[in-house]
Amino acid sequence: MTGTGSGAFDALDRLRASGHPVDLLDERQQRVFAQLNEAEVDLLNSIKQRLDEVAGEVEGQELKLI
Repeated sequence: MTGTGSGAFDALDRLRASGHPVDLLDERQQRVFAQLNEAEVDLLNSIKQRLDEVAGEVEGQELKLI
């Protein structure tokens, strides 16, 4: 699932760019994330950024899906 190239909002591309491992999700889960609007993606990215800021170096080895 890649961007459309038309400049339209692509939730999966925006999530990928922020470091969310959406390509590890199954197709059904990816469809759910692909349907998110910009505000929902911005919220997820904000939460991820805040979690990343408080994560220790050891946590960097864990898989995070959000």
